Amino acid sequence: MRIKEKLKLAWRIFGFFFKIGFFTYGGGWSIIAQMEKEFIEKEKWLSKEELLDIVSVGRSLPGLMIGNVSLIFGYRMGGVVCAVAAVLGIVCPSLIVLMVVTYIYEAFRDNTYVARAMLGIRAAIAPIIGSAGIRLMSGALKDRLCYVIMMVAFVLCAFTSVNIVWIIIGAAIVGLLLNQDKMKGERDDTGIN
Repeated sequence: MRIKEKLKLAWRIFGFFFKIGFFTYGGGWSIIAQMEKEFIEKEKWLSKEELLDIVSVGRSLPGLMIGNVSLIFGYRMGGVVCAVAAVLGIVCPSLIVLMVVTYIYEAFRDNTYVARAMLGIRAAIAPIIGSAGIRLMSGALKDRLCYVIMMVAFVLCAFTSVNIVWIIIGAAIVGLLLNQDKMKGERDDTGIN
């Protein structure tokens, strides 16, 4: 990819992440829902499986999930320039909003209209996150083993204090151990040793 094309792509990626950074509430998962609509359905830059892979890696790394996801996505699309553009795009809106809110915090703190608006926003976040999860499930759940892993992970997340990192590592190990026969068959079919 030429430098001019890469810069143009970086600008598009920055613009997308900047826009959703301003207008998407509810944290990383609601942003993932917007990424799905933009990059899978509209632009066709990713498949559901690729987005799930990016989210899985971004979620398991230290730091903010959406920062990690935007960095990985940007790098995948166009290297370091697009990675920097994606991270700046997702971070700048938060910094701008936080600076403004911090400056006028006293006026907002006791305002009943702001409190009511935030109540409505919080109520709208759950279905946004849920719908993204439902749409992404088809790419994540390939066989019965995936359903079992999903249910065990859900129970561990919802009803225990097991750290999410251990759940992810455990799921990866189970997937590797129980799919060794499939992986061996695929290597034999392709002639890879």
